[in-house]
Amino acid sequence: MKHTTTFLALLALAGCAAPGSEVYRSYHSEAGALVDTGSFGNATMQNQHAMTNEGAYVYNLSHRFANEVATTVNFAFNSAQLDAGARDTLREQAHWIRQFPEVRFRVYGHTDKVGSHGYNKALGMARARAVVAYLASQGISTSRLEAVASFGETQPLIVTEGRERRNRRTVTEVSGFVKSNPIIMDGKYAEVVYREYIKSAVSGARWTIVGDAGSSEGSE
Repeated sequence: MKHTTTFLALLALAGCAAPGSEVYRSYHSEAGALVDTGSFGNATMQNQHAMTNEGAYVYNLSHRFANEVATTVNFAFNSAQLDAGARDTLREQAHWIRQFPEVRFRVYGHTDKVGSHGYNKALGMARARAVVAYLASQGISTSRLEAVASFGETQPLIVTEGRERRNRRTVTEVSGFVKSNPIIMDGKYAEVVYREYIKSAVSGARWTIVGDAGSSEGSE
């Protein structure tokens, strides 16, 4: 009875307490209390602000790249060698990259959790460098492959301590724009984002690289 009386007293006190008082905060922080305290719209506001600068265009282009080509390649256990499937994926990435010479990319390397943290960090980097080297062999200037980075074992797709092929991977992502490119110097980011990507027109066709360190030509 004593506990019931105490609870009812607190309930009444909380009902009369002014917002911002210690009693009000204590009572309304219980489970089931109002979650949105007024900051819910901040994320939307920040997104609207982001739409006015380069970051929004990088974000949109990143999504487009991920939707139109496979961005991930996988590796055998304890290996940084590219197999036939990986090379096919990277050729597809290179097709896309060649049609957007104003864009820079970053390659991230990952491993599974077998082995030490330091060893896996180095292995992730070796995998990222193998991808950069292959993209370069397809006519992509390394000046556009902005950097390679290794997350090692720290970002698994599948949480397991054992061998997991899906965790042994690299991911290629859009990282920004080539600042020296004339179109970007004119601030025409949207023109790049919404440029048509004609996959069928690339296979077997001659290609020209523009906007890197000079230009070159080749064929598939």
